[in-house]
Amino acid sequence: MAGLQELRFPEEKPLLRGQDAAELENSDTFLLAVDTDWKEHDIETPYGLLHVVIRGSPKGNRPAILTYHDVGLNHKLCFNTFFNFEDMQEITKHFVVCHVDAPGQQVGASQFPQGYQFPSMEQLAAMLPSVVQHFGFKYVIGIGVGAGAYVLAKFALIFPDLVEGLVLINIDPNGKGWIDWAATKLSSLTSTLPDTVLSHLFRQEELVSNTELVQSYRQQIANVVNQANLQLFWNMYNSRRDLDINRPGTVPNAKTLRCPVMLVVGDNAPAEEGVVECNSKLDPTTTTFLKMADSGGLPQVTQPGKLTEAFKYFLQGMGYIAYLKDRRLSGGAVPSASMTRLARSRTSSLTSASSVDGSRPQACTHSESSEGLGQVNHTMEVSC
Repeated sequence: MAGLQELRFPEEKPLLRGQDAAELENSDTFLLAVDTDWKEHDIETPYGLLHVVIRGSPKGNRPAILTYHDVGLNHKLCFNTFFNFEDMQEITKHFVVCHVDAPGQQVGASQFPQGYQFPSMEQLAAMLPSVVQHFGFKYVIGIGVGAGAYVLAKFALIFPDLVEGLVLINIDPNGKGWIDWAATKLSSLTSTLPDTVLSHLFRQEELVSNTELVQSYRQQIANVVNQANLQLFWNMYNSRRDLDINRPGTVPNAKTLRCPVMLVVGDNAPAEEGVVECNSKLDPTTTTFLKMADSGGLPQVTQPGKLTEAFKYFLQGMGYIAYLKDRRLSGGAVPSASMTRLARSRTSSLTSASSVDGSRPQACTHSESSEGLGQVNHTMEVSC
């Protein structure tokens, strides 16, 4: 494919740090976290309460990292492995981190009353400005998975000034057609809700093999998430409309995401086709496409090290965290040795390392050329 470059990120740490098969079967595996610094909030929005957990407080013009989980999960099941990864903690200590749970999906949530109307995907996106305003964020860097990625993309389309960057994992920009709807309906009649959701989260090979990870998530989805509330969220996600985006220049008055975007999907994951199509509809000068090999359907769980490294590059491209401590050296902070490989083919920063504490950086979005490489498209496929 023209303009695409392949980068390989060496994985030096186990896929799930400190976890063996026996631990994966423990229902607390994905729920345990260093919770001492996290504070829970229930925030009133135009479409009901949102449960949010937050660590840190806004500092200057630095954005907050705001996450939104996939259907069938909550912020703990979706993001704990990723955010508890040591190198990711080294990054997030520079930012406020705000995890949003979709209505009724948090641990211990009460069941919605009979007749409750679950918010549409557009309304879920319209709830987020209340979170931003409540905490005084100026703007956010969003990390979303699946349904959460769709919500954050819709949020960025409606409120572009509130979003500085997006990491969209397993996003499907397309609404369900009649054939898809019928297949989903049939599946719901022949399978339990947890098994139906698992087919959305994991690729077929993982389900057939019934891996330890799949077994653990089947147990978590059945026992941790309120099933009636989950059914409402699942139904609404499958009723979503097409995400109204088009690559600039392809149609008159095309709408697209204005911020830098990193698209992530596992090789042969259920969402792979949707993510590829989303990539084709975004601005290639501000989009990075990351296809992760050997990561299955949940790359943030199975490959937190590789995703952390890619996220670090993404932040560096926007001018944040240009220097990180390298534990392999005895000295202090050093430049990332592999940053220059990525800087040639994606957004480059016009700011210094001090932007982590300073004003909002302005990113340069032109294509750079380097000796021997020529003009490089910012949209690239990265095999990890």
